[in-house]
Amino acid sequence: MHPIISFIIPCYRLPIQMLRQCIESILALSLSDEEREIILVDDGSDPSPLFHLKDFQDQLIYIRQRNGGVSLARNRGIELSSGQYIQFVDGDDMLIRPAYEHCIDIIRYEKDVDILLFRNTSKESTAQPSYQDEPAVSGAFYMRNNNLRGSACGYLFKRQLLGTLRFTVGQKVAEDDEFTAQLILRAEKLISTDAVAYWYRCRADSVLHGKDKRSTITRLDDTERAILKLYRIADRLPIDERTALERKVHQLTMDYIYNIIRLTHSETQLEKRIERLEKLGLFPLPDRSYTRKYSLFRLMTKYDLSRKMLLSLSRFKS
Repeated sequence: MHPIISFIIPCYRLPIQMLRQCIESILALSLSDEEREIILVDDGSDPSPLFHLKDFQDQLIYIRQRNGGVSLARNRGIELSSGQYIQFVDGDDMLIRPAYEHCIDIIRYEKDVDILLFRNTSKESTAQPSYQDEPAVSGAFYMRNNNLRGSACGYLFKRQLLGTLRFTVGQKVAEDDEFTAQLILRAEKLISTDAVAYWYRCRADSVLHGKDKRSTITRLDDTERAILKLYRIADRLPIDERTALERKVHQLTMDYIYNIIRLTHSETQLEKRIERLEKLGLFPLPDRSYTRKYSLFRLMTKYDLSRKMLLSLSRFKS
C-alpha cells in the first residue's frame, strides 16, 4: 500500500530548531507511519542537519545533494515519493494541526479530489471554530474566477496529476507561480477550504525579501521569465483553459510592474521592462474585470504621466 501523503521538505542551512519544529508538526498529525512519508531533501547544507535529527531518523527518508536550489530539491523529492498525495513544506515552516486534520479528512472521505487548496498565515495564533469548504470545481474554472495564490506549499495534490511537470531548475523566484498554474489546470476536481493549515516564517535573508540590487534584479528577471513561459503555454491551450491561464498571466504582470516601481524606484528600469512587455502584447494590461484593484492599477499604469506619479510616490514612501 502507498502512503496517503508524501511530505517533501527541502532544506538548506536552516536553524535546527526550525527544522525540528517543521518535522514535529507533521508527526503530530493523525496519520500512521504507513499513511505518511516524510522526505527531507538536504540541498547541500554544511554541516548536514542529520546529526541533530537522530531521534527522527526512523521517520525520515533523507537525501543529500549538491546545492542546486529549492526547485531541484523539490524535483528530487517528487522522484522519491510514493504517496497518493504530495505536500510541499518548507523546512522553516510548520503545519497547523487542527486545520490540516480537516484537510486530511477531505481527501480521505471525498472521492477523487485532485487538488485541495487551503490557506496559510504568518501569525502564530490561528484558532478557527469551524471551516467552510467550497463546492468542487475544475482547476480551469477556479482559475477563471479567482486570483491564484502561487505558493506550492498551499495545497495538497494527487501525485499522478504531475505527469512530467516539474519545477524549473535555476529559477529562484516565481518558480511556484509557474508550477502551480500548470498543475491546477490539470485538475478535474478541485476543492478550496478556508482552513488556515500552514504557518510560514517571513525571513529577511530569503531572496524574496532581499532588498539589495542583485536580489531585486534576480526577482524581477525570474518573474519576467515565468510570465513569458505561461503566456506561451496559454497560447496553445483550448479557449477555457487559455482564458484561465491568461488571468494568472495578467495577475503576475500586474504584480511584476508593481514590484519594478516599488523595488527599483527607477524610471529607466520601468520603461525598459514595460517596452519588452509591450512588444509581446502584455502591456498595457488588458481591460478585464478581474478585481477592482486590477482595474485601478491597469488605468494608473497605462499612461506615462501616471507611471511617473507612481514612481514619485514610491520614492517618497521609501
